[in-house]
Amino acid sequence: MSGPQYLSSLTENATRLGMRLQESISEHTRDLAIARGAGTTYLENADDRTKDIRKQLDSNSDREKLDAMKRLIALISKGRNVSEYFAQVVKNVASQNLEIRKLVYIYLLRYAEQEPDLALLSINTFQKDLTDSNPLIRAMALRVLSGIRVSMIGNIVVLAIKKCAADISPYVRKTAALAIPRCSELDPAHLTPLIEIITNMLKERSPLAIGSVAVAFEAVCPTRLDLLHKHYRRLCRILVDVDEWGQIDLMNLLLRYARIMLPRPIGDEVDVDVKLLLQSVEPVLMSCNSASIMAAVKVMYYAGTTAHLQKMLQPLLKLLHESREIERVVLVYLLVIIPRAPDIFSPYYSRFLLRTNDARETKRHKIQLLLLVLNSENYGAILREFIDYSEDVDDCIVSESVHAIGQCASVVPESMPQCLTALIGMIQSGTDSVTGPAILVLKILVQAQLSSALPGPTDSSQTPLSIIARLAGKLDSIQNAQARACIIWLVGQYAASKEPGQGPEGVVEWAPDVLRRTAKSFGQESVPVKLQVITLAAKLSVLSPNDQILTLLSRYVFSLARYDTSYDVRDRAKMLSSLLAGISPSFLTETEDRGGVVLRREQVRLVLMDGKSGTLKEESRYSDDGSTPLASLSLVLGKPMQMDASLPDWLEKGVESSLRDSEDDKPIVPVPSAISSSSAGQRPRAMASPVVLTPASGSRPDSRQDNKGTFAQDLDSFYADAVSASSESSEDEEESEESEENEDDDSEEEEDEEETTEEVDKPADSDSEGIREKDEDENQGNRLSRGNSNSDTQ
Repeated sequence: MSGPQYLSSLTENATRLGMRLQESISEHTRDLAIARGAGTTYLENADDRTKDIRKQLDSNSDREKLDAMKRLIALISKGRNVSEYFAQVVKNVASQNLEIRKLVYIYLLRYAEQEPDLALLSINTFQKDLTDSNPLIRAMALRVLSGIRVSMIGNIVVLAIKKCAADISPYVRKTAALAIPRCSELDPAHLTPLIEIITNMLKERSPLAIGSVAVAFEAVCPTRLDLLHKHYRRLCRILVDVDEWGQIDLMNLLLRYARIMLPRPIGDEVDVDVKLLLQSVEPVLMSCNSASIMAAVKVMYYAGTTAHLQKMLQPLLKLLHESREIERVVLVYLLVIIPRAPDIFSPYYSRFLLRTNDARETKRHKIQLLLLVLNSENYGAILREFIDYSEDVDDCIVSESVHAIGQCASVVPESMPQCLTALIGMIQSGTDSVTGPAILVLKILVQAQLSSALPGPTDSSQTPLSIIARLAGKLDSIQNAQARACIIWLVGQYAASKEPGQGPEGVVEWAPDVLRRTAKSFGQESVPVKLQVITLAAKLSVLSPNDQILTLLSRYVFSLARYDTSYDVRDRAKMLSSLLAGISPSFLTETEDRGGVVLRREQVRLVLMDGKSGTLKEESRYSDDGSTPLASLSLVLGKPMQMDASLPDWLEKGVESSLRDSEDDKPIVPVPSAISSSSAGQRPRAMASPVVLTPASGSRPDSRQDNKGTFAQDLDSFYADAVSASSESSEDEEESEESEENEDDDSEEEEDEEETTEEVDKPADSDSEGIREKDEDENQGNRLSRGNSNSDTQ
């Protein structure tokens, strides 16, 4: 063959080989869809691919059926309704292909409730699969059987659950426990046998299944806590080995049992069984599952003492960096936990600082946490944080931050000068979103100082009256309606003056000027401002009733309010004019009736001036009374939810501790270090204790002593006794062999063993190494001679 022909043939063969390899790879990777991605093959939206599903399901090829089932499961994952293929899918429920059966079971779990009549056709197959050798098939068969919502098969489902509850596989037993709630919902008449099954399953030793048993218990018989008496301590010990999601349900069940059946902890005194629960829950705080950690925190908070708060500190702080959703829940947990012991969390205030990308609720929770951990040591840093937060882009957070500054002044009186300076600076900034809250907070602080609730500042420029005068002078530059109304209220409330000044008698000099300016702009003011202007006019008329100019100005304000468009303003004007009728009848019009009780000046002043003072501290909606416990959705969302249940209160003394005694609580008997051969011969063979070989001796183990009067229990003495015993037994064996030469070798060995156990040896000196070696050499020689004599005998 010439060179070009050879090269052409080689090229053609290589091309064929490449095509064959490509076809083989494509065939073997068809299910994986490597070329186009594992998810794109079965998630395509082309309708022409769904037309062949029915034909594939009726095909005789397992590959076609498997492909059709994968397409159906993919459509289900996309939210498509594929119940039209139910009849064809049910035909494949008894397929010999394991993968097909798994997918068929998944499909039936989805649509068995919608097509119960067709699902009944495969009940015999499901019952047969309950005896399959594969535990996965048994479990899936039970899941589908319990998912068929037909009451007539309730007895069959109960029998299937009872059978699977005693299965050898813990996974099947877990599935049986999860099927119990569905069966009880299907027909409540089966409640009694299901409770019996749960009672037997409470003896479960597998950590994989016990969590599902707790779920079934809570769903079927949550009030039958008496069934847990014998199993409580074992459940506490096995808790650390349970799977992560099973731990959550089991811890909730044990916590409810402890609150109902165990005595309340008093101070640092905790019941033994409560302490066992706390010790069992503590390792769960190191779990990788955030839900398990928060469930453990719930148990330690509601069942433990203040000393246990220190143990849950670091796990909770670690969860703050898991995700935004987890952080939101953990912050709510901390809002409930920290008020019990704020000093423990105060050094970690930096973990609660706000971030720019935090959500609004997260920022609000963090501001509340910073207020909870506020003390005289860290108030400086936290106050600076609050001042920075007042520049946030969210007006809600700005208002929360400004109010936090006022609470800081109330909690730590030493911070009053810094707080007043910060609030006055916010008012002077002119920013509408921060000016209003700052004036409101400043109003409450001024009220608290004037009522002697808070110590006054040493600086004369920060006295309450000087602050009010400064605010009154800046009234025209403040546009926020709520802030303007607050300033006018402060002016009228503290306008009384006992010293003579430049203004009217009994009134400070800046109060009438505020009334004059607001009377000029009365028509353009908002309703809250108008109401406070009318009140200011009434207060000034009571403080200085003899000043004609002030009286005329007040009457002018009342006349404007009497014809205002707001009925609130008109009603306020009528009420105050009637109240002032005893001071000056000129406030009443000719049409108004003067009937009723007329109050004197002191009485009117008491009504107008002595009002309730505001407060900065708000009642927290996060309480630890158990009405909205930790891990409840109501606590996070702030509104009641139907599925949340309150935590039961403690019993004062609890039930008898003996009810929780079981076989597992018996102490383990320690095994002695040495056992005599005589006592070992009488020990039954069923004993599980390990056998310790000791040299045979005529004296009891407690009387075996060396020449120094001490017990020969060291290793050297033990070996020396054994060598001496074997040497003497060898000499006896030689004599017996000479006298019984016609006996076979097996019978001789059995007799030698009996004689060895019955011989009484003499204790050897454990300190003599030379004697031990000599005995060993003689023993070996005796064995060789015995072997030769045995061969001669044969």
